[in-house]
Amino acid sequence: MFNKRVTILGAGSWGMAVSHLLHLQGCKVTLWEYNPEDFQSLSQTRSNPKRLKSFTLDDDVRVTDDLAAAVVDAEVVALAVPSQHLRPTIRPIRRELTKVPVVVNLAKGVERKSLQRMSEVIIEEAGLDAARIATVSGPSHAEEVITDMPTTVVAASTSEALADSVQTLFSVGHFRVYQSRDIIGVELGGALKNIIAIAAGIVDGLGLGDNTKGALMTRGLAEITRLGTAIGARAETFAGLSGMGDLVTTCISKHSRNRFVGDCIGKGERLEDILAGMSMVAEGVQTTHSGFELARRHGVEMPITEAVYQVLFENKPAPQAVGDLMERRLRAEVW
Repeated sequence: MFNKRVTILGAGSWGMAVSHLLHLQGCKVTLWEYNPEDFQSLSQTRSNPKRLKSFTLDDDVRVTDDLAAAVVDAEVVALAVPSQHLRPTIRPIRRELTKVPVVVNLAKGVERKSLQRMSEVIIEEAGLDAARIATVSGPSHAEEVITDMPTTVVAASTSEALADSVQTLFSVGHFRVYQSRDIIGVELGGALKNIIAIAAGIVDGLGLGDNTKGALMTRGLAEITRLGTAIGARAETFAGLSGMGDLVTTCISKHSRNRFVGDCIGKGERLEDILAGMSMVAEGVQTTHSGFELARRHGVEMPITEAVYQVLFENKPAPQAVGDLMERRLRAEVW
């Protein structure tokens, strides 16, 4: 039991699930929520059914809407806000964060304007040394974590000591954590798989089959690996939990918001209408922009990512996108 003071910024489904994990470890957990309506729900009922059904916060978890007060005296700050909101969340508390020994990123995305990974955003905005930052990622739907279903993820940091510390902190019973020094690969795998999950949803929405989805996931992993290694990641990372593991889970799961978006697109719905009807963020929509631009910047061929970009933002019909992918020049299977 750790008895550490841990603050989680972001009380969405994953933030709530992590609060439960760390409470089981004996940590003193503070959970920050920015939305007034959601904060009121958590404060009064200890739950937020629109974010995470059938879940009640542990009695000892403190809930606050005061951002600065939430991080004062924290020994660990875990960032569980959507990736595109990470920078504006950090900016008002950059001074407070400089006093926090450990900062853990839980978001999966690439910032749209800067094309930076989440740890890069934290380093730039808060001025922290990379050795104080870790990212936890992997196949971990909150809906299953809160019911104690066996789950495994990976904690990555440039610092082996920090990766080991975060691994120990988050590992509890049904939740097993591995560690890695390849934070580039872990962060890119967690972010870019959401693009492929949208494509998997499109496959479902179009009524295509298992052959199609199996090919999609395999070739999707190939292009994620190509981009990742071009940026500096290790290829083997993408065969692990934060790569293939998270990719498969997100492409097939009923809990996947990104697969849901793709499914609706495949059925002919408009992206604007789909997003307007969702209570939670589908990270893959904005990451499709970022992944497309990263591929262009590094000269990496990513045909599935490009096809999803065209469907989402250039109004290309989904059946045509599938047909164009199948008609590409024949070649050897290369990674």
